[in-house]
Parts: sequence; C-alpha cells; structure tokens
Amino acid sequence: MLRDITIGQYFPGDSIIHRLDPRFKIVMTILYIVMLFTGDNYICLGVGAVYTFGAILLSRIPLKMFLRSVKPLLPFLIITAAINLMFMNSGDVLWQWKFIKITDGGLNTSVFMVIRIVLLIMGSSLLTYTTSPITLTDAIERLLSPLRKIKFPVHELAMMMSIALRFIPTLIEETDKIMSAQKARGAEIDTGSFTTRAKNLISILVPLFISAFRRADELATAMECRCYHGGEGRTRLRQLRSAPRDYTALAVTVLFLAAVIVLGRLF
Repeated sequence: MLRDITIGQYFPGDSIIHRLDPRFKIVMTILYIVMLFTGDNYICLGVGAVYTFGAILLSRIPLKMFLRSVKPLLPFLIITAAINLMFMNSGDVLWQWKFIKITDGGLNTSVFMVIRIVLLIMGSSLLTYTTSPITLTDAIERLLSPLRKIKFPVHELAMMMSIALRFIPTLIEETDKIMSAQKARGAEIDTGSFTTRAKNLISILVPLFISAFRRADELATAMECRCYHGGEGRTRLRQLRSAPRDYTALAVTVLFLAAVIVLGRLF
C-alpha cells in the first residue's frame, strides 16, 4: 500500500502541461477545485471529468499513476460513501433493517461524493506530477510576493511547503524499509487484533521519527554550509516567464468553470 502513495512525486516530461508556467498551474488548480465543488449535479461533474481526463491525456503521464494516487484513500472513500448512504434519507426507501435505512437519495449522494473526491485527487495530483519542487517553490513565492509588504515570511513559507512535498516520498520509502526490517525480526504488523497491531506500530513510529529528525538536521546543516540565509538577495537559475499557451490554458479553465456554473443553474 505504501508503494502506491504518489503524493509529492514529480514525473519529468516535455508535454504541454509540463511546459506551462507553474504560477498559472497553481491558479488553474484552485479554479479546478472551485469547479468541482460548484456543480451539484452529474452534468457539472461530467464537465469536470472531461477537463480532468483531457489534462491527464495532455500530460502524457500514464493513467495508472493517477489511479495509484487514489488507491491509498480507498478506506476514506468507503467511509464517506457509507456515511452518506446511511444518513441521507431523502427519496424512496430501497432497503431498511432496524434503524438503518438506505434511500435512493442517499445512494445518489454517496456515488456523487465518491466521484467528486476521486476527480479532486486525480486533478490535484497533476500539479505535483508535472511541476518540480524547486519550480513549485518559486511559483508559490511569486504568487504570495504582495504579502511581503506586511512583513509576511513568503520565502520561508514557500520553502517549507517545498521541503514537505519533497520529503513525503522519502518518508514513505523509509517507512517501507522499517516495516520490512521489523517483519524480518518477527514483528507481527499485519496480523493479530486491532490492539495488537496498534501496539506493534510503536516499533515503526519510533525509528521513523528518529530518522525524520536526523534527515531534518542533515538538511539544516547542508543549507548552512551553503550559506543559506533566506530569500533576501537570492537569485534563480530559471526565471518564470509566461507565454501565450499559459493564457490559453487559463482561458480554457475559466470557460469550463463558467460552463459548470451555467449548467448548475439550468439543471
């Protein structure tokens, strides 16, 4: 399961999505999230699905990578579906047992919410899949640069977000190694009762925290050795420049958002 977590990973490529300005990609991701949560019917959700799979096709990243990003969240999706199924009692009753009642309204809401969350995960993953952490840091810093006038630590915030994204795959890999090592020593992590497995997690969490603090200390030492002192006076190897394709992509996103708003009012 840990190997299926792809949050924070970057897949190098030369597609049109990879070449877009990261500042525009962040803005389009925000508009995409608004698009998914603005529409409240399947027609609007279909428009969002067309936009999602169109962007995935243009990114030239295999669809299975996006499906892998959804797989670790299956328990959350199941719980969400079950809650909506049991607590939404609108419409005709399809099945009832004691206090549990399943209606067609609850079933419809459950399916709708699961599809919406899946699209949200797949579409949002496209940002980190097609943007390197360094470029993403520069984009966040440029977008938040007006906040410097009120003494907001823009560069430090962008750096923290970039480091967090960068170390997610590293910590996942480290967790997988620790679990394999503990299993080789006879630890029962995947078997036994829930209480037993929860206690056995201590043998994973303790070395994982130690490893995370050690990596953080090594990173801080490396940054100090390279005379890092924050964003003041910092130069960049690659300058962010917008191109006509960026404005075209933003215009297409706005059109899809407008279509969702109009269709949501009509239906």
